[in-house]
Amino acid sequence: RNGEQLRIICEDNKYDFRLQEIRDMKEILIIKPGDEILVECNFQTLDQSGITFVSLLFYLQIFHCF
Repeated sequence: RNGEQLRIICEDNKYDFRLQEIRDMKEILIIKPGDEILVECNFQTLDQSGITFVSLLFYLQIFHCF
């Protein structure tokens, strides 16, 4: 807000795409006009020998959080 990050809303370093679940917030989060929400997703592909392709549908499912 006003150029400052308030806090991390939710973090899951062991996310499993096969186990999709809803995360209940511990407290009400107030999002005001002008606020920005950053969603970050990292893929571990070190075990892949070739190019990893990801579809738009995959991204839409992952980022369907707000």
